[in-house]
Amino acid sequence: VQLQASGGGLVQAGGSLRLSCAASGSIFSVNAMGWYRQAPGKQRELVAAITSGGSTNYADSVKGRFTISRDNAKNTVYLQMNSLKPEDTAVYYCRTWSLVATMTPGYDYWGQGTLVTVSS
Repeated sequence: VQLQASGGGLVQAGGSLRLSCAASGSIFSVNAMGWYRQAPGKQRELVAAITSGGSTNYADSVKGRFTISRDNAKNTVYLQMNSLKPEDTAVYYCRTWSLVATMTPGYDYWGQGTLVTVSS
């Protein structure tokens, strides 16, 4: 499985960006897709995730500002980021993993990162 992320860039505080991540290859349909981020000197953290059934989970720091969605037909996950803050600056990574690990051992893939920079 390959994940191709896009949509990062430079934006002023208060602005918006939309990230996209398209999966290709041998995709297992019962999966989750998510976005993680890693700021300089910090650990990678979960930003938001969504299951193939549509259940979502958000980090407290982005609730009410970010929205994760997916198009299962396109195997693509999106992250709409509004009201961006300088502390949102990070490299954002997409990930997909199986929700039935016993059936699909090793099904856990990461995309390349995309840099989001929010200026104050």
